Amino acid sequence: MFDTKIAIVLRNDLPSWQALNVTAFLTSGIVAQHPEVIGEPYRDRAGNVYNPLSIQPVIILAADQATLSTIHRRSLERDIKTCLYIEEMFATGHDAANRAVFAEFAPDDARVVGMAMRADKKLVDKITKGAKMHP
Repeated sequence: MFDTKIAIVLRNDLPSWQALNVTAFLTSGIVAQHPEVIGEPYRDRAGNVYNPLSIQPVIILAADQATLSTIHRRSLERDIKTCLYIEEMFATGHDAANRAVFAEFAPDDARVVGMAMRADKKLVDKITKGAKMHP
């Protein structure tokens, strides 16, 4: 049904609260880059209106640090724009601090805990190879 795939890959050793937090942040990045994935508002039978949701499913994967680093490298090699969350961002309290700590790292020393992408289905599958469905 969709030519593209949205995938979020999380480091497999994150506590639940961190995995959920990172997923929320990464999802917002996908929506910012691809606003067309948001559908129309929802309305219930009583006429209440709710916020629109993504029109496309999101797959959540898990990987160890080495596999996540490989996935990060593959995305850069294929010039796929991704959303990235690094471990040091857990110690910050706001967006400006997140961006400041993020800027201190390069791809070869970033401790990635999560990343998200939306691209051609086959390309996303190739990039995320080695990751498993999140438990």
